[in-house]
Amino acid sequence: MKKTILSLALAGLLTGTYAQDRTAMKYAQAITPELAQKHLGILASDEFEGRETGKPGADKAARYIADEFKRLGLQPPVNGSYFFDVPLVENAFKINSFTVNGTPFTSGKDFYGTGLASGTINANEIVFIGYGIGADNYNDLKDMDITGKVVLFITDAEPFTNGVSKVSGTATRSDWTTNRTKRIQFIQSKNPALILAVGSNVAATLKRFGGAIGAGRIAIKKERTGRIPAVVYNIKPEVADAILKNAGKTYAQLKSTIDESGEPKPQVIKADVSTSYVAESKEVKAVDVLGFLPGSDPALKDEVLVISAHYDHIGLLPEGTRGDRVNNGADDDGSGTTGILEIAKAFTQAKKDGHGPRRSILFLGNVGEEKGLLGSEYYTDHPVIPLANTITDLNIDMIGRIGDEYKGKPDSANYVYVIGSSMLSTDLHKANEKANNTYTKLDLDYKYDDPNDPNRFYYRSDHYNFARYGVPIIFYFNGVHPDYHGVGDEVSKINFPLLAKRAQLVFYTAWDLVNANTRPVVDGKK
Repeated sequence: MKKTILSLALAGLLTGTYAQDRTAMKYAQAITPELAQKHLGILASDEFEGRETGKPGADKAARYIADEFKRLGLQPPVNGSYFFDVPLVENAFKINSFTVNGTPFTSGKDFYGTGLASGTINANEIVFIGYGIGADNYNDLKDMDITGKVVLFITDAEPFTNGVSKVSGTATRSDWTTNRTKRIQFIQSKNPALILAVGSNVAATLKRFGGAIGAGRIAIKKERTGRIPAVVYNIKPEVADAILKNAGKTYAQLKSTIDESGEPKPQVIKADVSTSYVAESKEVKAVDVLGFLPGSDPALKDEVLVISAHYDHIGLLPEGTRGDRVNNGADDDGSGTTGILEIAKAFTQAKKDGHGPRRSILFLGNVGEEKGLLGSEYYTDHPVIPLANTITDLNIDMIGRIGDEYKGKPDSANYVYVIGSSMLSTDLHKANEKANNTYTKLDLDYKYDDPNDPNRFYYRSDHYNFARYGVPIIFYFNGVHPDYHGVGDEVSKINFPLLAKRAQLVFYTAWDLVNANTRPVVDGKK
């Protein structure tokens, strides 16, 4: 008998198949296309107005999720509530006027600005500082005091020859070349009054976003300490030429002089610049939604698996838009939210029948993902359950459609992209592979499973905020499609059998993780 069992086990290892857990299979059947259609038909309806963070539609979605958690019997883990307040603020920056040598320029057309301060500036000179580089071997601000000055600098990357900067001598991948933010922060550290950033990409940015650039931006509320950094105006080259006109120079000439000489050419230029701007801030109501299923094993119940999805989306198109204004977000991420509701049903039913998980499970509906992963950032910075006790985050973001790269392929309705499963834990990767080989048999596509992938998907959903703390993660994703972040992301285009099958994979992986004798070992790098 022992020889037979051993032979079967070895055969399983060699073929990639494993013995099926009939109990797990029973409760996986609670995850159905029909139930998915019911939940998603509500969450992604026009009534929810695209679920934008801080807007009534997101509040409706949060209440719907909390009501489902309560109906399923999940515990409210936030001091008796399902709602975890995420303190957000909407910061808006408005430019009232900007005049250069008597010529007025328009925000959203000629330039755009960012800042956290209000003020008025009147200056009769500007300081041109080239590329704003502060490298050890090349410093545009060496021996120059720009405190309280209006500063003009070039945001474009400096020219290169044979992979080496003609200006600073640094390699192509230098932060000073590739990281515009680093240069701005370097200049801001010298306490100028106003930074004018001229670049070739400003016109394209204005064409794409226009007046929306100055609209309010939502962020986590934080206490400000120290000096507020200088305001930045991103200007077209034509605006730079207007600044330099009285000096008989052009932006192209100044740039060419630096590029040809390879030396800093900072200089003071006479120019009349006046501007007035105001920063406004208002608090935004936002909540993560948490439902808790306690584990049954006294030795393991303090360890917690998180299953997450963001319920927010991008809301309505501006008033006056002709036709459909609602970005319903059926796939992004109504599908993931629907997935965690179905998985929660499967686990709570198992618990009611006496087959509850050994470890605990936290079902986490995140807010503010579309605003910069804000809900998950705040949760992981202020966890309800210690992150040391959190064994894994299984994050679901878009599992209801067929992505562009699978259209027309034989396996178009039987795949899912898996991202991050082995980056922090090879145990986690094996658990997901085992669950799939045993039950769902999806094509697990690892194309985007790389921190250096140009799409940067690893950094673009809520799992990343767990990963940055060293918590192993898996991100389940169907890839982008033509309706991504558009009004065409409708319920009618969802493949519900595929959504349910992908959710079942998450369930089976979770089942293995919460019932295993040991938690996944962290053996990778953050």
